[in-house]
Amino acid sequence: VTLGELERNDQSVDQTATLTLDFGHLWSDWTVTKEPTCTEPGEQTRTCSRCGEVETEAIAAYPCPSEAYSDLNTDQWYHEYTDYVIRHGLMEGMGDGKFAPDGKLTRGMLVTVLHRMAGEPAASASAGFADVAAGSYCAAAVDWAYEAGIAEGVSGTTFAPNAPVTREQLVTFLYRYAQRKGLKTDAAGSLDQYPDAGSIGNFAVEPMT
Repeated sequence: VTLGELERNDQSVDQTATLTLDFGHLWSDWTVTKEPTCTEPGEQTRTCSRCGEVETEAIAAYPCPSEAYSDLNTDQWYHEYTDYVIRHGLMEGMGDGKFAPDGKLTRGMLVTVLHRMAGEPAASASAGFADVAAGSYCAAAVDWAYEAGIAEGVSGTTFAPNAPVTREQLVTFLYRYAQRKGLKTDAAGSLDQYPDAGSIGNFAVEPMT
């Protein structure tokens, strides 16, 4: 085509050629936007930094950990939480395929859960409690919790690992654990509205508050 042919009747035609190069997508890492559960699939997305296209992919629902225990009802309020502690190895069953969801949490059980949350670090020495047998399921956890200042004994020589943990003990253990992990623990409320606030042990007043 000549220039003359493009310029007719004093009208010029401006033709611009556009060259598009296709380098393909440059995807980011997958980001989970919805966590899967044992009842619903999750979702993850990634984005192309070149064109902005977003790609979505389903994450399959995972097997239900609670279904391994005959006494756990997956229609109950605790289902999400038993799934979590079982899947993350924080709690185990009580034997014979039972989880005992209505059972009492003992002092030994609680420090064992915290010990597992911390990655099961070893203590440098035994706490020396007469009622914590060497090699028992909670012995290493008691030694660690005592050395870390998370839990103390009920006396100078006993820990009472099989005693049900009280509400004030549980709050105190969690409070001390949070402090050890460097979490923010300086929030304070008032216990004045509770008529039994005066019965809180001195050791638990600050954690309970």
